[in-house]
Amino acid sequence: MTQSLVPIILAGGKGERFWPLSRKQRPKQFLCLDGSGRSLLQTTADRLLKTAGGWDNLWVVTASHLADGVREQLPELPEANILVEPEGRDTAPAVAWSTVEVAKRYGKDVVTGFFPADHWIAEQDIFEATLMAAVEAAVEHSAIVTLGIAPTHAATGYGYIEQGEKIGLFGQAYPAFKVDRFTEKPDKDTAETFVSSGRFSWNGGMFVFLASVMLDELHQHAPEIIQLLEEKGIDAYSTLPKLSIDYAVMEKTNRACVLPVQFSWDDLGDWGAIERLMKSADHPNVEFGQHVCLDTSGAIVYTSDEDELIVTIGLDDTVVVRDGKVTLIVKKDRTQEIKAVLKTIQERSEFQGLL
Repeated sequence: MTQSLVPIILAGGKGERFWPLSRKQRPKQFLCLDGSGRSLLQTTADRLLKTAGGWDNLWVVTASHLADGVREQLPELPEANILVEPEGRDTAPAVAWSTVEVAKRYGKDVVTGFFPADHWIAEQDIFEATLMAAVEAAVEHSAIVTLGIAPTHAATGYGYIEQGEKIGLFGQAYPAFKVDRFTEKPDKDTAETFVSSGRFSWNGGMFVFLASVMLDELHQHAPEIIQLLEEKGIDAYSTLPKLSIDYAVMEKTNRACVLPVQFSWDDLGDWGAIERLMKSADHPNVEFGQHVCLDTSGAIVYTSDEDELIVTIGLDDTVVVRDGKVTLIVKKDRTQEIKAVLKTIQERSEFQGLL
């Protein structure tokens, strides 16, 4: 092989907190949320294409009901590079199966990386340089290198990575550190302690490793997943446990390293992320579509139909989304509760087509 990294895009998520724009057949990764005209999946592929050395070395793992959408959005991607899970079993089976398949094609010495399909990343040159540093660290230290995001606040919705001893400088002088521990979604006080210490990164779910290293760690820490996949392949899926790769491997392995990144990142977790990306100092609201307002400020207004008009009067810090037959109106500080509302809608048979 000539490429230094085979990237795999994880594209099976739901993105429920972007409902009603995000639906079962049109999850967050299929949406354009930054006005660029490209979906999150497409921009993720664009971002990785140069590092991959072209479409032949870029892979996507996705859910069966989303496979046609992936093919439509990424027509250049070879069919053999689309791994379709028959059912979702969380990220550990997805990573394990993908690693097995990539190792079959390229050999176990291939360096591969996993990248969520629904994140926003800026500074392309820095991103590519970071990946090359991660590849170097992964090869030299037989490490599973996770990319750590510098915390901007004491978030309680992210996992945290504590850096230990420095293992060296890689690529363009990027430092990497042994991982002392992973902590999943701490409470507010703990998160504030983590951030103030300067030793913690957010876990952005991006990691790079030699296929042989991940396969060894799966055999040690998650044999109930990897053994069945190696024996039966995709036919094993229905019997696999639902586990995240963090729980199955990353929290247990002694090969984890963290490489703090310098590019801008956002996981686009809910509607508030749109404001972080698109807010303009000279405009009181963030608008996608036609919006006429009176005494409205701090609003996020989105209509998927360019012919529709949304009118607001006297609203502050509110999200208004119109898509098809659904209108959502929610205070910005309560968008996390959209998932709870969806559970109620799921119980109503007359609303199943709106999910």
